[in-house]
Amino acid sequence: MTFCSAQFFAFFVPIFLVYWVLPWHHARTALLLGASFYFYASWNPLLALLICASTTVDFFLARGIAASSNPRRRRLLLTINITGNLGLLCYFKYANFFLDSLRQALAAAGMETALRPLEVLLPVGISFYTFEAINYMVDVYRGHVKAERSLPHFMLFILFFPHLVAGPIVRARDFLPQIGRRKRWSWPRMQVGMQFFLMGLFKKLAIADRMAQFVDPAFADPAAFKTGAVWVAVLAYALQIYCDFSGYTDMALGCAHLLGFHLARNFDMPYLATNISEFWRRWHLSLSSWLRDYLFIPLGGSRGGTWQTCRNLMITMTLGGLWHGANWTFVAWGVLHGLLLVGHRGVRAVCEARPALDAALRTAPGMLLRGGLTFLCVCVGWVFFRATTFSTATEVLRRMFVIEAGRSSALHSMGMWYTVLFVALCHFVAVTGAWKRVSLRMPAPVLGCAYSLALTFALLLAPPTSKAFIYFQF
Repeated sequence: MTFCSAQFFAFFVPIFLVYWVLPWHHARTALLLGASFYFYASWNPLLALLICASTTVDFFLARGIAASSNPRRRRLLLTINITGNLGLLCYFKYANFFLDSLRQALAAAGMETALRPLEVLLPVGISFYTFEAINYMVDVYRGHVKAERSLPHFMLFILFFPHLVAGPIVRARDFLPQIGRRKRWSWPRMQVGMQFFLMGLFKKLAIADRMAQFVDPAFADPAAFKTGAVWVAVLAYALQIYCDFSGYTDMALGCAHLLGFHLARNFDMPYLATNISEFWRRWHLSLSSWLRDYLFIPLGGSRGGTWQTCRNLMITMTLGGLWHGANWTFVAWGVLHGLLLVGHRGVRAVCEARPALDAALRTAPGMLLRGGLTFLCVCVGWVFFRATTFSTATEVLRRMFVIEAGRSSALHSMGMWYTVLFVALCHFVAVTGAWKRVSLRMPAPVLGCAYSLALTFALLLAPPTSKAFIYFQF
């Protein structure tokens, strides 16, 4: 049941109407909890029960931590929680990956093995709700939040259907207080929710799914395409993954607003970043902040010397890459970004020691150069993220930087360039605040017609076959 499907609209509209008709706060909470369980169970009822069971265990472990003053007991309960959640994640997501890697390593050493893949069905969104459970337990242990006393409230924090499948990763201290707060109908908030949802729908249908038509053939057989077509595919994937994931997030934020909840934004125009560190302050904000607060800083952060800081960056980004998927190409993507972050620290130190160079890089041409180089590095990383094998990634990179003959793109590349121009224009409008100023002065009927046109174009530009959201696999 995806946000773009008619099935979701048939599910959401009745929930939305009944939610705001109900006068009792507890009844609304129960409705959202039941709807969230049904939302996940429509894909797999047994795995929905598994989430409920693990969430119940987490609830009581947190209560135990809050009720105990014994440091050893508190650490034990926290360890049980983290081990249990990571154990479930490793079993469902990584068991076959590690078994297959072990089998290949033994085969390379000339040893026969009887290892066979496990018949495991990966729960959709397990990486997201596992991290949410861990951040709650760690915050309770640190005393940053109080242990929730209501099991339904805590289960809604984990199961809330707008963010359940692909984020954003929600912090307990931000979401749990909202559950206990009484909700009142607000027309401005309904408008904001619809704007978010419509923007996300347009990103997904009109941009991301169309870009997939350039991307999929080239990555399926890169050796068959010429250099220009491979560049078009890589740039199209940069647009696809951004509009696909940020589109899902926008729709999640829109649904939450329509139900009276606020979820934190997850993107801040990342392709405008002028260095790789800034890119990670703009891309997938909920994951970046999670990795910073619960992995990088506990490892020591940047409190030690240069070597320790670089080590912590590499460990954090490597595990961040592995979090995205059970494939060595994701690990390579994480390692590459770790190296880029380490390299950025070195370049920054050089610039700080040379004021003239630093001033030159802060001029308009310097900023443009830095932004272009950052975007190029990000696109090279996307090659590993998209490719399913190292041989595919290597062939794509070779054809990007060595001119080769071959086929052209399956579609006319001008469609991709028009999309790039449109996205750039949208970024310009957002950065300058032009749309906000115009929309506030625009008459309601005209604004409604503009939104209707956006919806119409999204439906018209959508390919005949829709694509699943990319981050559903994580």
